[in-house]
Amino acid sequence: MNLEHVIFSNLIDNEEYFRKVIAFIKPDYFASLVDKTVFELITEYAAKYNKFPTKEALQIDLSNKTGLNELNVKECSKIIDSLQRDPGTDTQWLIDQTEKFCQDKAIYNGIMDSIDILNEKDGALSKGSIPQILTDALAVSFDTAIGTDFLEDSNKLFEHLHTKEVLIPFDLEYFNKITGGGLSRKTLNVILAGTNVGKSMFMCHMASACLSMGYNVLYITMEMSEEKIQKRIAANLYDVPLDDLKLIARSQFEAKVKKFRERSKGGKLIIKEYPTTCAGAAHFRHLFNELKLKKNFKPDIVFIDYLNICMSTRIRHGSNVNSYTYIKSIAEELRGLAVEFNLPLVTATQTTRTGHSNTDLSLEDTSESFGLPATADFMIGLSTSEELEQLGQIMVKQLKARDHDKKLIKRFVIGVDYSKMRLYDVEQQAQNIQDGPVMDRTDFGQQDYERQKPKFDKKKFAGFK
Repeated sequence: MNLEHVIFSNLIDNEEYFRKVIAFIKPDYFASLVDKTVFELITEYAAKYNKFPTKEALQIDLSNKTGLNELNVKECSKIIDSLQRDPGTDTQWLIDQTEKFCQDKAIYNGIMDSIDILNEKDGALSKGSIPQILTDALAVSFDTAIGTDFLEDSNKLFEHLHTKEVLIPFDLEYFNKITGGGLSRKTLNVILAGTNVGKSMFMCHMASACLSMGYNVLYITMEMSEEKIQKRIAANLYDVPLDDLKLIARSQFEAKVKKFRERSKGGKLIIKEYPTTCAGAAHFRHLFNELKLKKNFKPDIVFIDYLNICMSTRIRHGSNVNSYTYIKSIAEELRGLAVEFNLPLVTATQTTRTGHSNTDLSLEDTSESFGLPATADFMIGLSTSEELEQLGQIMVKQLKARDHDKKLIKRFVIGVDYSKMRLYDVEQQAQNIQDGPVMDRTDFGQQDYERQKPKFDKKKFAGFK
């Protein structure tokens, strides 16, 4: 008797085995149509009646099965009659053998599916989906964890509540306030801004700050060249205006690099450029693995500049899908990457045309796909105006926050030094921002606000304690 038939015998007569393996065995793991049919008969009966089928029940269900020829029916009937569990077989051994069977079959199916994609027999998937298909196949395992019992496992919750989460902090006070100390791992964090407002500058500044704090940083650019990103980060770290970098002599430049090395905490920064729309989550996953293998480099945080010009691994480029589905697919793949590698991933997206001139951004101002803010864990909007530009400031608005209350500090401003690609905290008095679409911080605007601000009348509440 082969392993497949041993599996069938225990599925109908071994409750412990059935409960532990049934969720992981798939019909596709059986190459023979006859074996696949017998497995489907067993699982369909168990799902419908919540108990094991008898041989008689399987024979009756077989007689009502459509899509089989006479020879197939006879072979299935013969297998059902031969099913007989050996009570001497160790259940745990059989579970282990079944797990190995599922893993081998999943890998085989993944390889065959990949060959079909390479031969363009499956037009729905792109070649970039092959690494994920094989990764999923290799990840097959019998996970017996089926959830947490809220009352019985309450100690786990208590320990979690009193365990300090490892965050990637900002070097900007208000960002640490709104995030509770920094970005969480396994999250997709999105910056929404119009063209030329400061998306790339924000990510370059944050990459510089993380490097200064000793974190390993990976910056993936699909818009600007590696050299331009290097220049921006160098201007930020070495305190030199962009236009003056080329005027520095080699000896001075090397001295600045040496000085930064001495005061930095051992972090590394890798910048990798990809052509626009020619790379996606599968390429980034390969890059992570290559960096670990060749440079012993494992990033603590990843920046991708920017999401809308990535490609989807699951959906073929140019296929007949709308922008909502395509961009949402990219966002889900990048978030999956953040979860897989246990790190925060920071990226950006453009506003719509109306959002570009809007000083009070909302999630509806996201261009191309509302599926992006639906997928993101944390999302902020950057906006500017003539007044803010004169003050050297950018307005920041919280748009989405899964891990904290975004209403506590909904808006604030940060200072910006465009010449050095640097952001900084402004004085507290500059944060006098009203929670509304009007951001008039001139003397007249402040006087108007004071006139309209409701006054507290003590007499009306004299009887209350």
